[in-house]
Amino acid sequence: MKFLGVIPARYASTRLEGKPLKDIHGHTMIQWVYERSKMSALDEVVVATDNKAIYDEVVAFGGKAVMTREDHPNGTSRIAEVAEKYTDYDVIINIQGDEPLIEGDMIDSLIAPFKEERDLVMATLKHRVDSIEEVENPNNVKVVTDRNDYAIYFSRSPIPYPRKLNMGNYYKHVGIYGYKRDFVMEYSTMDSTPLEVSESLEQLRVLENGYRIKVLETPYKIVGVDTPEDLERVRNIIAEKNITL
Repeated sequence: MKFLGVIPARYASTRLEGKPLKDIHGHTMIQWVYERSKMSALDEVVVATDNKAIYDEVVAFGGKAVMTREDHPNGTSRIAEVAEKYTDYDVIINIQGDEPLIEGDMIDSLIAPFKEERDLVMATLKHRVDSIEEVENPNNVKVVTDRNDYAIYFSRSPIPYPRKLNMGNYYKHVGIYGYKRDFVMEYSTMDSTPLEVSESLEQLRVLENGYRIKVLETPYKIVGVDTPEDLERVRNIIAEKNITL
């Protein structure tokens, strides 16, 4: 079984234009994501972009990149275009291009269940929530799972309902995904579903179509970069912890 890591990277951003090319201690953000993703059991990593400057940057630092169409409505659609080209791979790991502190262990924890469960089509991650503020923040997507670690629901609302607040019951969804190659191509052609539209959460389309999503717990917290303040926070973390590529 072969595993391909795909990092979708767009130049356009409402809050931080050109963020994949932003400098973080001498390396662009996309290089941080790429190099740290390679610290895993992935057989190959490729950046998927519709921007020539991002493509050129990846090639310049020795990485692999592929140009994709500009008309993709979402990241899954872009992933599916890449999956269609890379026919030798069984599983695609979708790695966010704005998470420069990604840990190789997080990727490996997504790879493992595909080796263990032949019928698995999709997997993702969660980590335990520490505060009521995180629970109540609609930008933090919460997830509840069954006893076999399959997703029951994802929501921007607090789930489960906090009748007796127990922080041990709350998990935040970590937006890194693994898909069987054939499934991600099918997934990208599915029509939007009512709950997906209501919550603005693409993964609900999978549940509403009757498929299951395995959700693995990770001890790592993702630090995404959406704003200039986020970028500065990541720079500070890297400096304080003396993280290098």
